[in-house]
Amino acid sequence: MPLPSGTQQWPPAALDPVRDKLTVWDAWYCGDPNALSAVYGGQVGSDPGGTGFFSSERGGWRGAVGRAMQRWFWGLPTPSGEQRSKLHVPIASDIATTSAALLFSEPPTVKSDDATTNRRLADLVDDGLHGTLLEAAELAAALGGVYLRIVWDREAYDAPWLDAHPASHAVPEWQWGRLSAVTFWRILEADGDRVLRHLERHEPGYILHGLYDGTRDELGVRVPLTEHPATAGIARVLGPSGDAIATGIKQLTAVYVPNMRPNRLWRGNPAAAHLGRPDIAGAEPLLDALDEVYTSWMRDVELGKGRVIVPSSYLESNGPGKGGSWDSDRRIYSTLNMLPRSGDAATIEAVQFEIRVAEHRDTAQNLVEQILRGAGYSSQTFGEQGQAAATATEVVARERQSFTTRNRKIVYWRPALAQAIETLLAIDQAVFSTGVKAEQPDIEFGDSISEDPKTIAETAELLNRAEAASRDTLVRMQHPDWEDAEVKAEVDRILEETGRLVADPTLTGAEGSADAGFPSDGGGSRP
Repeated sequence: MPLPSGTQQWPPAALDPVRDKLTVWDAWYCGDPNALSAVYGGQVGSDPGGTGFFSSERGGWRGAVGRAMQRWFWGLPTPSGEQRSKLHVPIASDIATTSAALLFSEPPTVKSDDATTNRRLADLVDDGLHGTLLEAAELAAALGGVYLRIVWDREAYDAPWLDAHPASHAVPEWQWGRLSAVTFWRILEADGDRVLRHLERHEPGYILHGLYDGTRDELGVRVPLTEHPATAGIARVLGPSGDAIATGIKQLTAVYVPNMRPNRLWRGNPAAAHLGRPDIAGAEPLLDALDEVYTSWMRDVELGKGRVIVPSSYLESNGPGKGGSWDSDRRIYSTLNMLPRSGDAATIEAVQFEIRVAEHRDTAQNLVEQILRGAGYSSQTFGEQGQAAATATEVVARERQSFTTRNRKIVYWRPALAQAIETLLAIDQAVFSTGVKAEQPDIEFGDSISEDPKTIAETAELLNRAEAASRDTLVRMQHPDWEDAEVKAEVDRILEETGRLVADPTLTGAEGSADAGFPSDGGGSRP
């Protein structure tokens, strides 16, 4: 299917509900107060896609109608003459960051049975893959999903790599629940209503590029790629043949990774039914309430500042027509004008309002717990005050809900990442002729919680004393990141130091007997 042509709405109208909701989730993830005020100034209910009033680019905001149906703290206008004092608690971004850390705090192990491919995978994985996966996992948790696309530039690098692309700037196409094509887009210039967009369409075997001069609502007319510096290099690669780059492989050079399924909002929308849902889906009212609680708390702090009220007779004159002032930090005062007469009541009054710390703290803590529970995480994952040190087993027990959510996400990440790496290997062979075998590798996710060395050593000692594990197993327990050759060398050194030599299995006859390699005790028995 070619790139779109002619004047049409962009993104397509079928994705309007998706686009509107992604705008809400992105505002919470970014934590920009201006974006939150703009979003909830026009939102009706909890689903902005359910009205015709929600669109920053199509029709403007209808805050009065939105507030009439549901009150949103971020939708309330700032009174005239006052500065905005609303505070934002960035718990949405904290959840996304924590989700990424639970999945990829340690880089996953990627292996292939083919020796050449395995060596190449080691180079590709070490070339920034871990950082890309952390970024991708955070975007997926924040926006419901993320795209991994294969990128290469023969003029700059000698290998392809994976790139994380947010779901907010992609138009996917599905076939039998699987991604069949996707069009990524970005805004290169925006001057008033004029917008210059770059579209990058991925199809099996091809990548197409187009530059469009349009408006905020419409894609506009197609212009040569050479008209903008960001796409001029792509034009040189395409040459005069057209707008497509032949990848040389049959796979689609992009993979979609859902954060969690199903998406409860779009089950009946064919264009969005297969998209994932973010961790904060459904928790938007709680996030709004949490910000209101913290703003009220800080308002109490502001009002609770100690103040001294004095009569006008206690003020120092600043000159004719300039009023008077009272310096509360001054230690010694000169004679004041118009002192009160003898017998007058004390006229200096200290005012100190109460700061409702406990009420605000308890309310905020309860809201945070509700938000985390809805996202599928234990509150301990985000730090528990006064918690004593615990072993890895105890930590997992306390944070069982978080690790259950992590395991559910791995179900979606493992096959998608394996598919992306298989395509990466296919491009590596087709474009760079490295001789690798394009196949799905074995992927093992690292442990988010590592046992401390003392506990591992004590466990190994108990297993050794009970003769319940071989030395090879014990060494691997202590050094899980070692390769087979390193483990074997360490086992050999241990057996040599303890006087137990390892028999050579390649020997035959008496040399290859069960007792070969062991020192004799005179009776031919084994020590």
